[in-house]
Parts: sequence; C-alpha cells; structure tokens
Amino acid sequence: MPANAQIEMLGNRMDFDYSRGVTGYVLVLTRLITGYWFLHAGLGKITGEPFSAAGYLANAPAASPLQGFFAWAAATPWLLDLTNVMIPWGEFLIGLGLIVGALVRLAAFFGGVLMVFFYLGNAEWGHGVVNGDLFGLMMFVIVGTLAAGRILGLDAIIEKMEFVRQRPALKYLLG
Repeated sequence: MPANAQIEMLGNRMDFDYSRGVTGYVLVLTRLITGYWFLHAGLGKITGEPFSAAGYLANAPAASPLQGFFAWAAATPWLLDLTNVMIPWGEFLIGLGLIVGALVRLAAFFGGVLMVFFYLGNAEWGHGVVNGDLFGLMMFVIVGTLAAGRILGLDAIIEKMEFVRQRPALKYLLG
C-alpha cells in the first residue's frame, strides 16, 4: 500500500514513496520498537507493584527546569493521583497504538509530551544534553511525522473508512 510523502527542505521539494524498500521497513521497525518500549513500561507499572510518581516528582534534580512544577505536583494530592494513573495507562495505550498502527500520530504526540517531561525532569546532562530521553523523544517525532501507521498498520485501513473520509481533520490523528 503506497504511502507518499512530499516535503520541502532548504527550498528543494522532494516526493518519495516510503512504503517501498528499506525506508518503509525501517519506519515500521522504529514504530514497533518504540511501541514495545512504551507498552512494556506501562504494563510493568500496571501489573507490578503499585506505581507512584511521588518520589520522582519530589526529588527532581535542582538542574531541572521543571523542578518547581514537579514539587508542586508531588504536594498536590489530586494531581499526584492523576499522574499515578496517567503515566502507566498512558505508556500502555501509547505503546499499544504504535504496535497495532492505530492513531499513531495521536500516540506519538502524547509519547513526545511524556518524553519532554522525562527529559526535562531527569536533567541528566552531565555528559551533554543528548541522552536516552532525548533519543526517545526523537523516536516519537520520527514515527509521528512520517505517519508510520500507514505502513503495515491499522491507520491505513481506518483512513479509508467513510467516517474518516467525511471528516478529513481526523487524518491528523492517524498515520
């Protein structure tokens, strides 16, 4: 199933079909690996010991630009309770969406939001600003930007449904 892209970089317009050849396979593999990573992390938190973000939030490094927000979140019971539900279930649902290729852009967006919080919250920049959290963020950017759900994913089927065709704005959540 063809998945064409059209981009303009530095004044040059390029058209390419990324569903054929190595690029498509690499993109699907990137989507699956990122999906497994988040599905596994979320499932471990859901089925394991009761998850609590309190320690992570309360002990954010002083170098973190989000330290004040995290301390406030840790001290606010309703926000901490919400965080304790949203992190495990969010990771699980993001991972599931990526693995089956459904609502990939939506999943990648929320995965990217989580990775921004993890990146800024961890503030592990002793060896520079490039770390695993930044690479995770880039994985979500790649998967979402290149609409990886259209290749061997349910988004290719969902986009053909009459409901979606009548509402073209929904395509921004798919792909």
